[in-house]
Amino acid sequence: MKKYKIAVIVGSLRKESYNLKTAKTLIDLAPESLSLKLLDISKLPMFNEDLEGTPPKEWVTFREEIIAADGFLFLTPEYNRSVPGVLKNAIDVGSRPYGENSWNGKPAGIVSVSIGNISGFGANHHLRQSLVFVNMHTMAQPEAYIGGAGALFDDEGKLINDATKGFLNSFMEAFEEWIVKNAQQ
Repeated sequence: MKKYKIAVIVGSLRKESYNLKTAKTLIDLAPESLSLKLLDISKLPMFNEDLEGTPPKEWVTFREEIIAADGFLFLTPEYNRSVPGVLKNAIDVGSRPYGENSWNGKPAGIVSVSIGNISGFGANHHLRQSLVFVNMHTMAQPEAYIGGAGALFDDEGKLINDATKGFLNSFMEAFEEWIVKNAQQ
């Protein structure tokens, strides 16, 4: 059985981020054929085309990690009805230099996590727009909007809500199918 390398990108930098806690839960729930690894986007310098001649080493390393991955799982909170700047920056860094889009043709899934009832709906769909433009094949169903995140985890960051755990397990099964179907061979 082929083992697919999945890069997990969390759009929240907060140490106690519900998106990070959810990412760790998804890593634990991952089917055997998927090997999930968190990618740190916190140290990526802001994209500036003037730096492309001699790109920062963080950009080069990040682009290499993107190219090495078979697929991606994005987790995002919602900031002002959109994605956090750090996540948009990561997408921009990976899509350049012009004509060398590292994301091109890769499959992806999106989970948005929020303490509110809207569950990061706006960020989820805004992220989908960016991923379409960089030519990623983003899983459409099931959609994953996790609301009320403040009540879903214990003090150690473990998911304690069985209904949410069941949903995330189903999401990961569908995500596995999506990766197998869409990963570049």
